[in-house]
Amino acid sequence: MEKKPKKIPLTTKPKKKQKAPSMQKHLEINEIKEDVIVLKDGTLRAILLASSINFSLKSEDEQNAIISAYVNFLNTLDFPLQILIQSRKLDIEGYINQLKKKEKEQTNELLKIQTADYIEYVQELVELGNIMTKRFYIVVPYNPLSDKQKKFFRRAIELFRTAKFITLTQDRFQKRKKELMQRVEHVMESLSSIGLKSVILDTQSLIELMYNTYNPDVSQKQKLNDLNKLQIEWE
Repeated sequence: MEKKPKKIPLTTKPKKKQKAPSMQKHLEINEIKEDVIVLKDGTLRAILLASSINFSLKSEDEQNAIISAYVNFLNTLDFPLQILIQSRKLDIEGYINQLKKKEKEQTNELLKIQTADYIEYVQELVELGNIMTKRFYIVVPYNPLSDKQKKFFRRAIELFRTAKFITLTQDRFQKRKKELMQRVEHVMESLSSIGLKSVILDTQSLIELMYNTYNPDVSQKQKLNDLNKLQIEWE
């Protein structure tokens, strides 16, 4: 008996792509609300944006005074702090959009041409010069279990241990937030004594900071919408 040739399908069904694991699963952040970051372990974080000082331009007496004030600030702390410096390419999109708007509104043809040339000049200057901007952040934590009560090795082990997911009630959140804000006020006052201005990041700014930090390439091309227009789903 002759064997019938096997039919070869002309089309094959595409294999279902496996859904990539969500980035949120690898982050310790549970939620961001009321100008506070809530971590999965129930601890809170507030972030301050601080100004900077051109230390090298200060006189020797001024430098010594700044160092002394900074040492006093560190000695008054009974909780850990994280100082974060971010370098990012200078974002002039908002400034360029304003110039383009003025260019369209310009009735004088000569001024209109000059505005267009200026826009092109600024864009090339930033692009070719690779101008960077630095921002200084201070992360203020709050953990109901004081770090002083933990031994060094216990704290070291916790760094490598997966954070347990803890859901905070609104009352507990408000109590912890109150304690956190007291720390924030202390840090801001201490920075002011050094000559540094600081401001606490609100919810919108915190979300933008996390978005830009974890998506540095995408954030340059795709800007984050206003908080009221966001729909965030944590998986």
